[in-house]
Amino acid sequence: MTLPGEAHAAALAGVQFMKPERLRELLTGRSPEQAWLAAGDRTYDVAANWARYEQTGVAVHLLSGDTYPAVLAADHEAPAVLFSVGDLAALEGPRVAIVGSRRCTRYGRDVAFQLGQGLAREGVRVVSGLALGIDGAAHLGALAAGDGAAPPVAVVGSGIDVIYPRSHAQLWRQVAEAGLVLSEAPLGARPEQWRFPARNRILAALADVLVVVESRAKGGSWHTVKAADTRSVTVMAVPGPVTSPASSYTNELLVTGSPPARDVEDVLVALDLIGRAPKRKRRQRAGSGGDAPDNPDDPTQAALLDAMGWQPASLDQLVVRTGLSPGQASVALARLEVGGWVVGQAGWWEQVRKEAPAK
Repeated sequence: MTLPGEAHAAALAGVQFMKPERLRELLTGRSPEQAWLAAGDRTYDVAANWARYEQTGVAVHLLSGDTYPAVLAADHEAPAVLFSVGDLAALEGPRVAIVGSRRCTRYGRDVAFQLGQGLAREGVRVVSGLALGIDGAAHLGALAAGDGAAPPVAVVGSGIDVIYPRSHAQLWRQVAEAGLVLSEAPLGARPEQWRFPARNRILAALADVLVVVESRAKGGSWHTVKAADTRSVTVMAVPGPVTSPASSYTNELLVTGSPPARDVEDVLVALDLIGRAPKRKRRQRAGSGGDAPDNPDDPTQAALLDAMGWQPASLDQLVVRTGLSPGQASVALARLEVGGWVVGQAGWWEQVRKEAPAK
């Protein structure tokens, strides 16, 4: 039985789930068959392994092959072997990688969703890692952009058949169906810790612009930013509350010169898709008739929103800041939640950014 080079490359990647640098070393100057012999493992059933890829519909792309994505092929750390599900044409067009903390705030989740949705509507491919928090929110936003929007692109840190986190199983399927899921890990590879910094270099290599929404100091986004810097990719940061640990790294990026990503327009300007408008209109809350966001008419509810700001606050903190009784604050918070102004979880409250409906 004659097997294609992709079969030997996929099997080679699967031998003890070989690390990217070792795989590149073995394949440099060799055919996949020669590299397989050099690896010295004769017990692995290449044909059976290849059958798994054919059965699952996971495509295998060799760096030297015709199907390998051109946008990655020239990268100095391009994966020697790449695995995909979906349509590689999803990579054709402007691409923005959106990354951030898994333990994000509601503010960060909302901003990531809005950026993902708005950019996809403008024809920009949203690239992220399908992780919890900011990644998932950005992909959900891109998927919510509707018909005619740009397809989402995901780069994951495990084999494409090993969904991580498991709670994102449906999101993985939706991204694969609407766009593209990529990995340099072979089928069966677990989400080991070292795979995620390695994955982040691929995110950076695919990006025309990298946007960090929320990140703590030295979080996973730090690796992606460093990878972007070595590739001269523009790094943007979403401003966050100066007292919020979730925004400590993004605010540091702003201080050290990264341009702010306040909204979709900022990112489109960085992509050179639009010019800077001479005057930016402030967004309105739903129901507002003026230029600035309004507060609820009830003074107690308005006081709570002012005291809360844009970071999580506990009931005790809000009581101290407003002078309200716990009973008054609890009733007002419940009404704010029903009205869509705030969300409460595990004893903490966060304000939700409400946008005016499209006209």
